[in-house]
Amino acid sequence: MPGGASVASGMTSATFAITWDYRCPFARNAHEHVLTGLAAGADWNVSFIPFSLGQAHVEEGQPSVWEKPEQDSGILALQAGVVIRDEYPDLFPAAHRALFAARHDEGRHLEDRAVIRETLTAVGLPADEVLARVDEGGLARVQAEHERYVASHSVWGVPTFIADDQAVFVRLMNRAPLGAEAAPSVRAVERVVDQLTGWPELNEFKHTSIPR
Repeated sequence: MPGGASVASGMTSATFAITWDYRCPFARNAHEHVLTGLAAGADWNVSFIPFSLGQAHVEEGQPSVWEKPEQDSGILALQAGVVIRDEYPDLFPAAHRALFAARHDEGRHLEDRAVIRETLTAVGLPADEVLARVDEGGLARVQAEHERYVASHSVWGVPTFIADDQAVFVRLMNRAPLGAEAAPSVRAVERVVDQLTGWPELNEFKHTSIPR
């Protein structure tokens, strides 16, 4: 079934959050599956939560990303993503995919404002307005959400799926690029959420090797 076709029948309703940082390839995989499912009509209430991998790896005694954002290669794109999520929600899925693609498919530098501007313009966003909103308070938005979920759910990485009082870090190995069949993405996401909410006793399940 093409990605644009509805597979809503048979889907279960679910409410969950998922963290992201554009630098992580596994975040890209998981978010592609979520976006593909939503585009196909999945009955999911999803919150997209920014999480700074740079801040998570700051050594004790060193300046935080919030104090020295210019030292972190991912925080500009993360701020732009939050502004788009909140103020241009209809264009968020396209921009979200495009920012992941800029990093992982094109190998571009997300700390470069020109790269962000070109990427957002290509999906129809007013890039200068988005960057202006970033400068007006994007960092505070990211910090508030990052710290909220560190405190409430002990989040330490991306992608983390969160539902109620449960949170789990997940690595999905396959992608769901634009145009991919929706059914596999729906199954993948719903399996994760079902296990997260229905089987919290399972703490770790990891393959000893990766099939090539």
